Amino acid sequence: MSETNHQSSQSGSVFVIFGASGGIGSQVVRDLAGRGNHILAVGRDKQKLNEAFSGLPGVEFAEADVSQPSSFDDAIAVAGDKWGKVDGVANCIGGLLLKPAHLTSLDEWNNQLLVHATSSFLVLKSSLEALKKSRGSLVLISSVAAARGFHNHEAVAAGKAAVEGLVLSAAATYAPSGVRVNGVAPGLVMTPLTSSLLSNENMQKASAAMHPLNRIGSPGDISSAVCWLLDPHQSWITGQIIHIDGGMSSIQSRNRA
Repeated sequence: MSETNHQSSQSGSVFVIFGASGGIGSQVVRDLAGRGNHILAVGRDKQKLNEAFSGLPGVEFAEADVSQPSSFDDAIAVAGDKWGKVDGVANCIGGLLLKPAHLTSLDEWNNQLLVHATSSFLVLKSSLEALKKSRGSLVLISSVAAARGFHNHEAVAAGKAAVEGLVLSAAATYAPSGVRVNGVAPGLVMTPLTSSLLSNENMQKASAAMHPLNRIGSPGDISSAVCWLLDPHQSWITGQIIHIDGGMSSIQSRNRA
């Protein structure tokens, strides 16, 4: 990188978003880019990313797959080489399996741990050196299912609970290096991943009524929290799991579907 290009890259913050083609991840990319930042949008399908974000200023693309751990290192290296730094990283990789334990195969169980817990570990591990240099921020995505018991959520809840444990331990380990590690735990959010749960009006009303604020979340609700935690101005926040769930995790609803 030339000296001129390196200097120009410092004019905005640099963020790497894994799982950028998903409902939440894509919103995070758009919101951060809209604030004049540089974004590396990372997903399994570079063509899909290009179709989603082509023409969006400040956004570049890279491929990574949780089955290929070195691809996470490669993605962080791409951002560092292009912009000279990495100020923040978010992991929005996820999946949804709603089955009771007795009907969940070992392969399905392992896949849920892979997409939730292992992907978060790989994002953490690949990002650390860059985030130490910038004294930056890492945000991982959990779920209200890690804090409350919901039927048929055994594999998802276990994967997300592992994410929350990772947030707390990593926040403690890397605080002396100035790296902040936090988590966001959504309730039910309207995304392509949850479309089968919200396929008709009755299901949507019943799902909304589970939340004290009596509505289903939007990707923007979650993105606003992720972007806030990534912002360098939040330099005194670490080791937190912020619940963006319409009150589901902490208060009793009187709503009726």
